[in-house]
Amino acid sequence: MADKASFACFPETSKGRLYKQPEGEIRGPRNLYQRDRDRIIHSISFRRLRHKTQVFIAPDGDHYRVRLTHSLEVAQIGRTLARALRLDEDLTEALCLAHDIGHPPFGHAGEDALDASLKSYGGFDHNAQTLRNLMMLEKPYPLWQGLNLSWDLLEGLAKHNGPLDNPSWALKELDDIADFQLGTWPSLEAQIAAVADDIAYDNHDIDDGIRAGLLHIDQLCELPFIKKHWDTVKAQYHGYDENILISELIRRQIGLMVNDVLTATQKRIKESGVATVEDVRHAGIMIGGFSEEMAQQEAVLKEFMYKNLYHHPEQISAANEAHRIITKLCETYDKYPEKMPRDWYDNMPKKQPMKARHISDFIAGMTDRYAQQCYSKL
Repeated sequence: MADKASFACFPETSKGRLYKQPEGEIRGPRNLYQRDRDRIIHSISFRRLRHKTQVFIAPDGDHYRVRLTHSLEVAQIGRTLARALRLDEDLTEALCLAHDIGHPPFGHAGEDALDASLKSYGGFDHNAQTLRNLMMLEKPYPLWQGLNLSWDLLEGLAKHNGPLDNPSWALKELDDIADFQLGTWPSLEAQIAAVADDIAYDNHDIDDGIRAGLLHIDQLCELPFIKKHWDTVKAQYHGYDENILISELIRRQIGLMVNDVLTATQKRIKESGVATVEDVRHAGIMIGGFSEEMAQQEAVLKEFMYKNLYHHPEQISAANEAHRIITKLCETYDKYPEKMPRDWYDNMPKKQPMKARHISDFIAGMTDRYAQQCYSKL
């Protein structure tokens, strides 16, 4: 991308990788960020996302989203935004593809259970677990741990939601190795990846919720900005099947949000006067994101989704069962570590907190169905 903006990330000026790679081992004409993206796509952690919860725990239907399809949708939105803002598309795509790799089985229910089980040992955080997977647990190379990704990618994942004053033990451990400058803002590529995530799940979770019969369009129309767009769609496509109109509404919502981010971000770029990626990191504000009006609407939509979908009685029942499964797995492997797979058991630390964190690493990497299988077997 020859016409990138001066405030974008550039592979040529990156801090590079933690471990220096042997000369002459570049496989194909790819730059630093393109190789990052490909390493993520080829990783075991990424493949496991196909059987990890997005909204519904271990969904039976073929049409519901899972972490993998969600990550692909985020990457598509992220690339669109990055191209329009003249950022690095490959780095943005890599950030989008990797952002959910640390999620345990059963989504937030699984995360809550792991966090509770590790309460005495520093807790659990899926964002830090993403970095832990990429920097330590993935081991496809003979010369180093992890995928040896670029500093720019890891930094963006570490603080894509903004500066961090009190990082979790896992993030602090990795920050001691790589120095992510946690007190500063991330690159615009990371900021854009974060808002692309919001746009994707805000709208696609509506689609899945309606498909599952837990949401209805009449409920959504309680929100004035949704009703406005729904009325427009119905007037424009009068007489069409409601399911088609809902798909059109969701596409329209995504388009409106994307255009809002572009307008608001361009305005803040101009007002802040940033000229380099370091200017972005030290701007003192979030530059890439929604306008104030859209941010307020998006917050209202999130509140609605939590009330009517994520905390729906059917979802709560499934989440409680998921919480019980993860809790029992933690307890059982702590008491009977020999019941873990041989390679995990052989590498089990003897002392706490490393023992509990080792067990957490194993469980966090499970898919929904593998966690259910392990629970049934035990």
